[in-house]
Amino acid sequence: MKRVTIPKAGDSGVLILEECPDLHPGPGEVRIAVKAAGINFADIMARQGLYQDAPAFPFTAGYEVSGVIDEIGEGVEPWLKGKSVFALSRFGGHASQVVVPQSQVFEKPDSLSFEQAAAIPVNYLTAWQAIIVCGALQPEDTVLIHNVGGGVGLAALDIAQHIGAKTIGTASPGKHDYLKARGLNHAIDYRNNDWFSELMQLTGGKGAELILDPLGGESWRKSYKALRSPGRLAMFGISVASGHGLAGKLALAKTALLMPFFHPISLMNQNKSVFGINMGRLWHEPQKIRVWVDKLMVGLEEGWVNPTVAKAFRLEDAAEAHDYIESRANIGKVVLTV
Repeated sequence: MKRVTIPKAGDSGVLILEECPDLHPGPGEVRIAVKAAGINFADIMARQGLYQDAPAFPFTAGYEVSGVIDEIGEGVEPWLKGKSVFALSRFGGHASQVVVPQSQVFEKPDSLSFEQAAAIPVNYLTAWQAIIVCGALQPEDTVLIHNVGGGVGLAALDIAQHIGAKTIGTASPGKHDYLKARGLNHAIDYRNNDWFSELMQLTGGKGAELILDPLGGESWRKSYKALRSPGRLAMFGISVASGHGLAGKLALAKTALLMPFFHPISLMNQNKSVFGINMGRLWHEPQKIRVWVDKLMVGLEEGWVNPTVAKAFRLEDAAEAHDYIESRANIGKVVLTV
């Protein structure tokens, strides 16, 4: 098998493609011959040495894959062998093989390519938790989606549009035409304009009922201020802390210092809520995840779930894929193919 290994913290140049012995599943596990694997910003920060949940170096990143089950462990249902699936992986996904528990595997619909299937698990489950489970978005609400052109952003846009809410998103100006064609009600150019002022203008000074913010630090303060009462702030990721070497560590420290403190009394008095999302900390809830995936598969059949692949790179070109994500040029998901 082949895998992309991160031997030490650094820029994309540290990535190594290795040949390794084949994996074999244990009891209750399956081996997937990987066809495509999703890349998330968590993988970038793990490579930079800034992600708290990453294993010790060296390790292989990757939280999600799609492919074909080619070997099963003891106790696994025999009919699964040979099935095309997508799955959540606890790292190790950026490889030609991955072994995962059967509980983390979902049958791939025929309507999806392997690349599209790899774009579902992390992005759509994060968006589902933010919009539906914790965010309780209603048709009469306004939702602000930061980085709406990214993988989670587009997934959130799909779900919010299905609900019927008013959608506002921040994105670089080169992505606005695509996002409007996708159905976004209002696109805000965060690079050249103050998104807070524009949001307030669009909402008559009231703000948004729900805000999705993957940036962290000072942005969370600003997003909380932009909430209408009653409003909810979904926090996931701290992408503003991304960086290499000493600069990355300083950015992370600065981001941590600028994070807001939410006092319970203030939350009550302002009728506002805040919540955090980390899909990498939900391994103990496979039944709940399966319920969410089932509902997303209904959305796929009905046409309101539209996994978008920005670009696919070969496993051998993982460094180029990392650079592409860090440039923030992608609209949708970036995947590695085997």
